Amino acid sequence: MANRFEPSALVPGDSFFAMIKQGYILPWLPQSRRQNTVVVEAAAAAAGRLTDICFVVYDGVVGPWFLPTFVRGTGLPDIHYVILLPPLEVCLERVQGRVGHGFSDLLVTRDLYEQFAEAGVDARHLITEPGDHPAELAELISRRLDDGLFRYAAF
Repeated sequence: MANRFEPSALVPGDSFFAMIKQGYILPWLPQSRRQNTVVVEAAAAAAGRLTDICFVVYDGVVGPWFLPTFVRGTGLPDIHYVILLPPLEVCLERVQGRVGHGFSDLLVTRDLYEQFAEAGVDARHLITEPGDHPAELAELISRRLDDGLFRYAAF
């Protein structure tokens, strides 16, 4: 997506979690709530600040339960919020097929998938087709961005 705009920036959410070198708590564990909040706020602040000079794509997991925190952290009045949620089988297959990625836990993948699926997210923010080619997915997202369908306003 970031390559579709100029100027643009890609803010990788996983990089913010990777900054913690000692005392890191796996983000799906209940005791990680404070850590996750701080990391999401930091990533959101970076993304929000970069919007002063370019179009920003944040690539990371922001569950609906963290969306108000993320938007507040950006300092922006609104953002475009897109959840890629293909069928569970596709998610599991993609996690298993990853190369060079530290996350491979299928039980956690199932749990996180269920959290997203049961969160009651407005359907306009969801893309559920698996999309075999990233360029096709980027085109679909671009069209919906143009229509304002992904807009989420801060409260």
